[in-house]
Amino acid sequence: MGNNEHTEEKKNEKIRRRTAWKNIIGGDILAADFFRRQSKLIVLIMVLVIFYIHNRYAAQQQLIEIDRLKKELIDIKYDALTRSSELLERSRQSKIEEYIATKESDLQTSTNPPYLIKNK
Repeated sequence: MGNNEHTEEKKNEKIRRRTAWKNIIGGDILAADFFRRQSKLIVLIMVLVIFYIHNRYAAQQQLIEIDRLKKELIDIKYDALTRSSELLERSRQSKIEEYIATKESDLQTSTNPPYLIKNK
């Protein structure tokens, strides 16, 4: 008779497991007294989890935007440096004299040194 009791206990345990899975999957577990009492806490935890996920996503988007702006800033700095060096090159006296000579202008380089005019 010990064998029969043992097999009967195994069958009962299998039935309980099936019933437990049916309760979980079917949603009957949510109607249990424990879940009804803790429903506010469960809702609070879910809200906090959603807030955490949203916050992390927003932080990642901001980091991506920061990286993009840093790359754009570097590109703009290089462009400004290039333009500055081009302007410096074009404004040298030798380049200006060369430009005037090629345009057949009446302008000439002064042979007199500059002097300061003072008011009396």
